[in-house]
Amino acid sequence: MVLPVKVFIDQVSHLAHTMDITDSGARLGALRTKLHPGTIISLQRGSQRAKFQIAWVRQLAPNELQAGIECLQPQNSFWGVDLSSKGSEVKKEAQQAMLTLLSGKAKSVAKR
Repeated sequence: MVLPVKVFIDQVSHLAHTMDITDSGARLGALRTKLHPGTIISLQRGSQRAKFQIAWVRQLAPNELQAGIECLQPQNSFWGVDLSSKGSEVKKEAQQAMLTLLSGKAKSVAKR
């Protein structure tokens, strides 16, 4: 899931975005500053802020990095998204209902 975030490294803020999120970490993209595994950073999402540790860094281009981060201060609603398995089940049910509706409409259009 792509979410905009502010990354604070040594009190300097950088704009980035998530590429994947979990309840315990994320993959960040659009990073333009040098990072090293083990570095502690802060992320801000809205008014919430939490500390993370860099797990890995991948250089994509001369001035573009991705990084895997692990949460050091777990917060239930940091991302503003329900990541529980219950939320996933509800989402899967909604997706299945939408697919059923769409396939029903496709069949009725094909019959015409």
